Amino acid sequence: MNFLGYSILFIGTLTVVHSEKILDNNNNIKCNLENKINNEYIKMFWVGLMDGDGSIQVNHWRKLSLQYRLVIKLSNLISNYKMLIKVAEVIGGTVKITGKGKDVIWVVNDRQTILNIIKIFETYPLLTSKKICQLNFLRNCILKNSVDWYLSNRNNKYDDQIFIINSNMFGLDKSVLDIPDYFHGWLSGFIEAEGCFSIRKSNNHSFSIGQNNDIYLINIIKEYIKTTNIVRNPKGNFYSLEIYKKETLKFIINHIKNNPLLGEKSESFHKWEKHII
Repeated sequence: MNFLGYSILFIGTLTVVHSEKILDNNNNIKCNLENKINNEYIKMFWVGLMDGDGSIQVNHWRKLSLQYRLVIKLSNLISNYKMLIKVAEVIGGTVKITGKGKDVIWVVNDRQTILNIIKIFETYPLLTSKKICQLNFLRNCILKNSVDWYLSNRNNKYDDQIFIINSNMFGLDKSVLDIPDYFHGWLSGFIEAEGCFSIRKSNNHSFSIGQNNDIYLINIIKEYIKTTNIVRNPKGNFYSLEIYKKETLKFIINHIKNNPLLGEKSESFHKWEKHII
């Protein structure tokens, strides 16, 4: 699809042998994760996280100059803080605790860093219509560098959103949808933002994910995870997938093991996974 916008304890000598095996296994797991979480993976994951939880902003200072800002705001948990630190190391920006300690944010407001980040978006494009509109508006503001143009057009930044959605709807008529080559990393970042791992007393455990407006995107996720589930429209312009089938849940588990979650959602996933396998 052409997206616009471009332990068991043993006694005696066996104790040492068993401990070494545990250590080796843990080291292997750690090495495997480190190999998967390289800089390019962080970039793909971050784009998905931006699509889900990010914001691309343009503001003015006393109508004299324009200010640019990229933000991801999350609950202030150790796992989220560590994830955003990894993001900052690769993408740039800073990580701060805000909201009287309730929130942790990753923020970029340096113009040159933002210009570098735009290049990342050119390699791994945003996929949600709203963020595409925000990025296009930011690009135009940088290009025109005019406070007057900004003030005249800031209320129109989402005018192309319907066009973007409709332009991508053609893929729904195809037997196989086109999946971007960076989608594996993007999807894990988007799951980090929008995915939900549900554990129920009835053992009817599930995974769900949804998005406002962008039915085309939920259909691509549906295609990627190889499910026949119907995309639901429970209210308004919100579209979602909810998966109960064990075969598909195991596919999702395998995807996440190969494309790790990096924040709080990783903790939810590991608790949930034990109930599925």
